[in-house]
Amino acid sequence: MASPDQGNQTSLAEFILLGFRDLPGLQAPFFLLFLVIYLATMIGNILIMGIVVVDRHLHTPMYFFLGNLSCLETCYSSTILPQLLAGLLTGDRTISFAGCLTQYYFFGALVATECLLLSVMSYDRYVAICSPLHYTTRMSDRSCLQLAGGSWAGGFLVNIITVVSISQLTFCGSNRIDHFFCDFIPLVKLSCNDPRLMETLAFSICFLFSFVPFLLTFMSYVCILSAILRIPSSAGRHKAFSTCSSHLLVVSIFYGTLMVAYMFPTTDLLSHFKKLLSVAYTVLTPLANPLIYSLRNREVQEALSQARREFRFRRG
Repeated sequence: MASPDQGNQTSLAEFILLGFRDLPGLQAPFFLLFLVIYLATMIGNILIMGIVVVDRHLHTPMYFFLGNLSCLETCYSSTILPQLLAGLLTGDRTISFAGCLTQYYFFGALVATECLLLSVMSYDRYVAICSPLHYTTRMSDRSCLQLAGGSWAGGFLVNIITVVSISQLTFCGSNRIDHFFCDFIPLVKLSCNDPRLMETLAFSICFLFSFVPFLLTFMSYVCILSAILRIPSSAGRHKAFSTCSSHLLVVSIFYGTLMVAYMFPTTDLLSHFKKLLSVAYTVLTPLANPLIYSLRNREVQEALSQARREFRFRRG
């Protein structure tokens, strides 16, 4: 992929993640803030996973997918935040080329998996509300395992193509990445190669694994809302909408920040704004998911209350 005149260039062995280096007075507050967010994210998502596994009332397709989502968010946060926290604490923001590729591989794979998993969760709600008589058949244990496993496998397999392509690039200029983690666009911008092929590849993968799942999710909720509006009683409409409101809120936050961060061109004027958006979907969304599902979902609240009562009983 490199041009002939780049044959004598030396590839970079490491990169420097600039992160929030332009705000030197806020490094300590940023460290404490991100540390609290990371701990809360891990505790919240692990708690959701534990409740889904332990409580028999939550052994349903919807909560099976929620447990998968919480597991994904735990891995997602652990891909980004430990490196960011280490850089803020020590001031050493260097990351090896192999480490950068590894971080991007897991980040990209988990983003693709989340897009697929959110579309699967919307399909589950579509079947539950629009075809309730066929729900047990369509969302059997085997079907749920296949849908969840396909989401994980699809996300991790497709990103191999992108990582292999990035590994073939020649990096012969600056090694400073104006971001707090290794992402596709900053890496391609640092390479000496023609970016058009990589941009075409990235567009194709994003279309298949981001836009298509988003379109399926959007179409599912159009059908869901249409079905809810046809329910004669207000109590029935409220009950039907409450079963999917948490997932709809999570989808809106995730896709809203993700699309704005990647659809608009990267300019000096927008670079800081897009970095803030990156914080939203890489750091805040994994924290928001357990909060949304625990605060807005009655069954999860009851399971949490039951777990607290059992814990107090055993201590007493």
